[in-house]
Amino acid sequence: MNSNNDDDYGYDLPLIVQLLSVHKPLHRNDKTDNLLIDFGEIEEIVDSNAAWLSRLFFQHGFPLSRRTTVGDKLEDLAAEIEHCSLTADIVVVNGGLGPTTDDLTAQAAAIAADSGLEQSDYWVQQMQDKYQAFGREMPKTNLKQAMLPEGAELLENPIGTACGFAMKLNRAWVYFTPGVPSEFKKMAIEEILPRLTSQFDAAHALDCHRFYTFGLSESGIGQTLSTVSLPAGFEVGYRSSLPFIEVKLFTPRNAAQATSLQQLMIELLGDNVVSIGRDIVQHVGQQLVATEQRLTVVEQFTGGWLTNWLQDHSESRSTLEQGLMLLAEPAPELGNDDSLKEAITIVSAARDKAGVQLALMSGAYYDEGVTVALSTPDGSWAQRVKAKRKYNHNALRSVVATVMLDMLRRYLDGKPVIGQYEFLVSEGDVFLPAER
Repeated sequence: MNSNNDDDYGYDLPLIVQLLSVHKPLHRNDKTDNLLIDFGEIEEIVDSNAAWLSRLFFQHGFPLSRRTTVGDKLEDLAAEIEHCSLTADIVVVNGGLGPTTDDLTAQAAAIAADSGLEQSDYWVQQMQDKYQAFGREMPKTNLKQAMLPEGAELLENPIGTACGFAMKLNRAWVYFTPGVPSEFKKMAIEEILPRLTSQFDAAHALDCHRFYTFGLSESGIGQTLSTVSLPAGFEVGYRSSLPFIEVKLFTPRNAAQATSLQQLMIELLGDNVVSIGRDIVQHVGQQLVATEQRLTVVEQFTGGWLTNWLQDHSESRSTLEQGLMLLAEPAPELGNDDSLKEAITIVSAARDKAGVQLALMSGAYYDEGVTVALSTPDGSWAQRVKAKRKYNHNALRSVVATVMLDMLRRYLDGKPVIGQYEFLVSEGDVFLPAER
């Protein structure tokens, strides 16, 4: 079975697609301003734009061939743009389009193209309108953002003041975008992708079928799925983002085997698949809406983490009755059995007081473990978990909050409420049936 990470896809495509990220160091160092990064190093670089674009382009048949980061020296940037245009078919240059003096991408592009800069009166008006909408006068420094290489095609930016632009340079079409993630992503989808699909044949355009797991390791998932035989043109990729691992099945467009293969993979991974095609919060929220149930959350160790998380989507937000915080310290003399019973008492009382069908709770952190509990019309469950590895405080809170949500997800899906997690040790659990 072939598998891949997002940035290395193994396809031998005629198109060479290059991403050039413009980096403005906080402290200039002539020896480190320019850094050529290969795919083995990309995961060590905190660059969400690059990872996001890699996934987007791959799914639409334009996998990134390489990625380069260059500093904010004008000569180096111009030389790198020219080099990319000679060695790639598609180049996306990200960053350096701001209004300050060290935003040099447009000027560098003009040098690479051996052309001058010209002002886009259209974009000047767009910027002025945006400032006017906020009751402000546009600073003159922003005029710099309307200076584009002669003959360049303007790319709309409906969010910010930095327009993008595109130009044919040597063998490549080069697209220039601002570095702000929200602006970059919208422009990539609405401005760049439509042009690519009209200019180039996306011979390997793919469908992406994704699902999310919790409680499994990437190596464990890979071992489990190694028995699956993939047809030609099918690929599996993984994306780890604590506390989940996203599994993606890439298939040719409208492939007949896609659904059955995905179902087989889900069956092999079992109850640790928490959602399909959406994240766990969306899944739980939609289940709550469908079953007309409401939820209250009581948090001590997780400190509001789950309550805040449930606000991310309209369905889960609409079914959340209340979120409460417990600040009292635990009694050190309590044993595990006592903490489980106490958790059930608290979570059941919270459900009754709120007048809802469901309640979740996280207890205090002590002796490197946390007790979590779920109360339902069918009864209440509590379990105490301890991490096998060392997490920082916020990372552990996110893991524990996910255990809470996974208990609810399992209950709503008719699965065993107490799950098995590779990175957690269970120190006991208890179920108290509802009185009939």
